Amino acid sequence: MSASSSSSVQEARRALGQRLRDIRQDAGLSARELADRAGWHESKCSKLQSGRTTPTDTDLRTWTTICGVPKLAGDLIAALRGIEGAYVEWRRLERSGLKQSQQAVRPLFERTRRFRMYQSWVIPGLLQTAEYTRAVLNTVFALRGSGHDDVDEAVAVRMERQRVLRSGDHRFAFLIEEWVLRTVIGDAETLAAQLGHIIAVSALPSVSVGIIPMGTVRGAGWPTESFTIYDDVQVNVELVAAHLTATQPGEIAEYGQAFSALASIAVHGAEARALITSAINSLG
Repeated sequence: MSASSSSSVQEARRALGQRLRDIRQDAGLSARELADRAGWHESKCSKLQSGRTTPTDTDLRTWTTICGVPKLAGDLIAALRGIEGAYVEWRRLERSGLKQSQQAVRPLFERTRRFRMYQSWVIPGLLQTAEYTRAVLNTVFALRGSGHDDVDEAVAVRMERQRVLRSGDHRFAFLIEEWVLRTVIGDAETLAAQLGHIIAVSALPSVSVGIIPMGTVRGAGWPTESFTIYDDVQVNVELVAAHLTATQPGEIAEYGQAFSALASIAVHGAEARALITSAINSLG
């Protein structure tokens, strides 16, 4: 996980550690005294308080009991669950198959009204054709070794999800790096059809597609990991090994600022279509 992507998880761990420190100090105990009573090495207390080590449920129950506040264990364990849920390894997420991992986000897509999606890796899922999705998920299956070969079922789920593009009062803003348009996934025929599909979908009144041209002076619009902002409630970030969820207002605001900076250097409308068409023509 990159430093920028992991910052929210690290900060949450530090916050939990600080809370443990406060509980210990309120109890009038030194770190050595608490460690002795718990049967731990003193360094464990230091690591838990600094956030360098993530506590277990048992650690939290032991800590609060020794400090005379066992009723606080439930709140601390809930905070720990939030930290664990923020960073989920792809292998764990896809353990029950690709279809289930695709279905898991359906409620989020249905309740969101404003989508802001930035992609520096592949075409955004809501803009993908079935064949492009199949090529992506076949690669995912091969690389991550999902326990279930259910690519066809997962493709069907993703295609069904795209109905949000044409229903309700949803609004979509997509930003795609130009190099994504020129990255051949599947084969040239699959990519050509995919790029043509983007041009067609971009005509929908609820959809805005921006392309960030290669060679553009980046300024504040620095390329980053792919991410999606759902309203102003949640951000999902795609990492090589994991899926990161950010829900803190400050974190969401940072991604919103990043999206705005990237949008400021993107081209839209006819200019965006010209770049897409150029990528199609380059396929021969």
